[in-house]
Amino acid sequence: MSDKVTLEFNGNKYDFPIVEGTEKEQAIDIKTLRSATGLTTIDPGYKNTGSCESAITFLDGEKGILRYRGYSIEELAEKADFLEVAYLLIFGELPNTDQLAKFHADIKKESHVDEEMKKILDGFPKSAHPMGVLSSLTSALIAFNPSSVNVTSENDMYHAIVRILAKFPVLVAWTLRKKKGLPLDYGDDSLGYVENIHKMMFKRPSEDYKSNKIVIDALDKLLILHADHEQNCSTSTVRIVGSSHAGLFASLSAGISALWGPLHGGANQAVLEMLEAIEADGGDTKKYMAKAKDKNDPFRLMGFGHRVYKNFDPRAKIIKVAADEVLNDLGIDDPILDIAKGLEKEALEDPYFVDRKLYPNVDFYSGIIYRALGIPTEMFTVMFALGRLPGWIAQWREMRLNNEPIGRPRQVYVGENHRFFVEVNKR
Repeated sequence: MSDKVTLEFNGNKYDFPIVEGTEKEQAIDIKTLRSATGLTTIDPGYKNTGSCESAITFLDGEKGILRYRGYSIEELAEKADFLEVAYLLIFGELPNTDQLAKFHADIKKESHVDEEMKKILDGFPKSAHPMGVLSSLTSALIAFNPSSVNVTSENDMYHAIVRILAKFPVLVAWTLRKKKGLPLDYGDDSLGYVENIHKMMFKRPSEDYKSNKIVIDALDKLLILHADHEQNCSTSTVRIVGSSHAGLFASLSAGISALWGPLHGGANQAVLEMLEAIEADGGDTKKYMAKAKDKNDPFRLMGFGHRVYKNFDPRAKIIKVAADEVLNDLGIDDPILDIAKGLEKEALEDPYFVDRKLYPNVDFYSGIIYRALGIPTEMFTVMFALGRLPGWIAQWREMRLNNEPIGRPRQVYVGENHRFFVEVNKR
């Protein structure tokens, strides 16, 4: 197998090395392309362009493989909890008992959010989209933690990471409680990380908090499944913002804004909006499956198929089981969820969808679970951000420790050639 690629241009030949990853992925190293040939490449959406070498997540869409630091997503979802996975993604290895206990204890110590943050939250109207609120609050944390992280200090890096893992769930919970008109709540140090998040979000002022193991397990799995997904839009945003040596909180705030877009993190919200539209039109699932198959119909079935996975989304297989368990345990009578189950059944049995591998994806099932838990549709992407937090942190840390250069893509200019200025009275 050749270890180089030869490009021929204007009668000259140029050799560029092949870079091979640990999973035998191969890429052409074109760092010297412009200096050697005067050429650049153009690749809108960066679908064929590797922006970095990363040791965090491996994804094979054709085979339906997702691994964090070498561990399969199936095994992690079955055997690990979210805090273990967060530690794994960020620091590279699963924690032992002492490391995990210290990690959790250190997070608890940092979970207080300055009371003045409530004033910032109060400035938002109830109509504000929760993702806009969350992005703003995350950025506002900088004002209360103004010192920049010394990335050469392992201790400084660790404390910055612990600080955001502690405070971010509080911001998520406050964003939800403001949306619901509930008083802001702090956590309970006697609870596990995910159980504490659930309590902060849902405890009502006049009731004792009651934990539900099936719900907590489902939420834990959802966060694990969303924890990282290689170089997607928001992760690449975190890395490119961080490459300017912007701080961790600023980089994360940018990632939240990128995730907000309906083509990225807004997909599970789009699923529920589609289900609500089907219900408003009478709830006939067969009618809408027929519309989805009609190329001339503008209707698109949200939550089926995936841009990266060309087979079954491995995360969907895991969370489908959790979705069934949550719906059975809570015994919810909801026509929206009935429509969802009807669409799922038909898609898994209809040859049109099976042959094209248009299976329900993780966004479909996560939307169902969040709806069942009573989370407003506008909060779905916030929950996505909560799960993705450790992945963003891991990617930012890796980029800074590798001392990667500032991101600066090239372009091919297609505008006007040189023109001379014309005075306003002569135009």
